[in-house]
Amino acid sequence: MYIQNRLGMIENVETMLAQQGRMDQVANNLANVDTPGFKREHVTFWETLYTANDNRQRVGKGIKPLTDHTDGPAKMTGNPLDLMINGDGFLKVQTTDGVRYSRAGALQLNNQGQLTMPDGGLVLGDGGTLVLSDDPVAIGIDGTVTQNDEIVGTLAVVTFQDLSNLERDGVNLFRLKEGGTGEQQAGNFEIRQGYLEQSNTQTIEEMTAMLDLYRDYESQQRAIRSLDDIDGMAVQRVGKLTG
Repeated sequence: MYIQNRLGMIENVETMLAQQGRMDQVANNLANVDTPGFKREHVTFWETLYTANDNRQRVGKGIKPLTDHTDGPAKMTGNPLDLMINGDGFLKVQTTDGVRYSRAGALQLNNQGQLTMPDGGLVLGDGGTLVLSDDPVAIGIDGTVTQNDEIVGTLAVVTFQDLSNLERDGVNLFRLKEGGTGEQQAGNFEIRQGYLEQSNTQTIEEMTAMLDLYRDYESQQRAIRSLDDIDGMAVQRVGKLTG
């Protein structure tokens, strides 16, 4: 009975750790409900086989993070450097850590006139970075950037055959997983200048998930206390029988 109870405790603790990971995700989703271009995360709970010791293996609890890449609602800002991608695709961004991808379109100009993300990453065009003057800028639905009736460049908008090859890198950036492939030029999209894509987080849905997780976490705690009480009773009885 003692061994069975110990295994039961291990199962409960692993479940609680997985639920805690999911709770952290829910909290992060809610914290970024007003972050333009943010994509909510959820998980699938799965079982994983691992080596417990040299003689046996056992199945444990795990979570697999998943990103919801559905479009968020549009918000009109009127800012000419704000843009959203309506449909498939990501902006291609050059960072100090390499190329990243983003749906966040609140763009800026740095001191060199380069089009950047708020964190300083350089937004790439078909020929590299995009350098603008202080003159009015027009961005066409195909990503063509124009100033003074002259084409400055075209935004590099890319997509992927399998979005699961992307992993989150910070709040609004994604990167290819190691060994990931499939980058290609996006075709099914429109650029909307003066708009921002809002977070696709649904507040009510996330709050409901948080309450459900809290109840489940409490039930696992009660189960552990019950198993601990059973162990205590077993020890007491064995002590009486051997005394």
